Amino acid sequence: MTPVVHAFRRGAWQPSLDTAALPGPAGIRLALVPEIVAADDRRWWDRTAPGLPPVPAGRRALLLRALELFEHGVLTVGGLGRQSAEDFRAALWETAGLPRSLVDRWCGMLKAAPAERPVPEPDATVALVALPGNTFTCLDAVLEQAERSAAVWIRPSRREPLSAARLTAALLEAGWPPERIVFCPTGRRELDGLVRLTDRQVVFGGSSLAASVRSSAGLSLRGPGRGCALVPEDMGTAEAVEWLLPLVAADSGRFCSNVRTVVRSGPAEPLATALAGALDAATGEPGGGDWPLTAFRDPGAAERAARSVTDLLGPADRLLTRRPPVVGTPGGDRYVTPHLVLIGEPDPDPRRHPLIGHEVPFPFAAVVSATGPAAEAIAGRSLFVYRPPARATA
Repeated sequence: MTPVVHAFRRGAWQPSLDTAALPGPAGIRLALVPEIVAADDRRWWDRTAPGLPPVPAGRRALLLRALELFEHGVLTVGGLGRQSAEDFRAALWETAGLPRSLVDRWCGMLKAAPAERPVPEPDATVALVALPGNTFTCLDAVLEQAERSAAVWIRPSRREPLSAARLTAALLEAGWPPERIVFCPTGRRELDGLVRLTDRQVVFGGSSLAASVRSSAGLSLRGPGRGCALVPEDMGTAEAVEWLLPLVAADSGRFCSNVRTVVRSGPAEPLATALAGALDAATGEPGGGDWPLTAFRDPGAAERAARSVTDLLGPADRLLTRRPPVVGTPGGDRYVTPHLVLIGEPDPDPRRHPLIGHEVPFPFAAVVSATGPAAEAIAGRSLFVYRPPARATA
């Protein structure tokens, strides 16, 4: 029988007649919640919320317990049954191409995140968190809203819903009132309906998704980061490469905080050539090494992702990384190797050059020579701007 990850609604795991296939060979499917059903769930909440059990005192402690279970526990995930930590990692590898070392790192980052923010004052809000498929560390937004809200609705990515389903199971196991959690997978066109049905929303996604979502007074869009690094002319090439390599290559290039544009004050080609060589060398083995790559599970997805860079090269631009854009393994896994492009136009306009701030689900950066207003314009469009750490002076 085909395994189907259920939705979690009205305090119970629920199947659906509408399902979608997840990528990969495992054949797992995901139950989808129609908008009419979600609207009925909101009406049910409004009727029953006054009589529901409250979240126990000490929400932060419950969240930390849930995160421990998420990383190491055996949990009941609706439709999949009892899932161990090993089962979870195997499923993420089969469906999303996430290697174990990256899953372990992201679990650690997720577990450390609550300590970085103050404990909020709970309110009566129904919150929605619409998650991306690039990294499950964005589940921290679910934890933040659960700690703050009367109820949290979780809309997972259809590309990678397994981590959100497991977090739902972990919260339940930790003692969170089941009526106050909704795991609500939907198609993209239903997202706007979920925004209307909830009081506060955190929506992750790119520019096209942001444009498609209807505005709401409680809506927070967490879109493209367009991370950039500003490298002064007096910073040596070797020193700059050592600083930039993890900013570009860490976490398989899947974070919105990864550097996508390197702005060099002065000649850019020596730095670009050296950084390209470092990227080629640092990510030598697919799925392994200090900077592991992720596998692309949908047929043709790796090739399409690589072309999203090469098809945007201008006449004077050069791809300096030397490895094949896509590599495979004897088992059939497909990986996109890091891409480093030297922009041939000095002081480019970031609104006009498509590779400046371009975000893809693998390590990629464009190196540009820019100063003054051009450099400021690139930094001004970036949510994450990196400057080298202060250097000791004699």
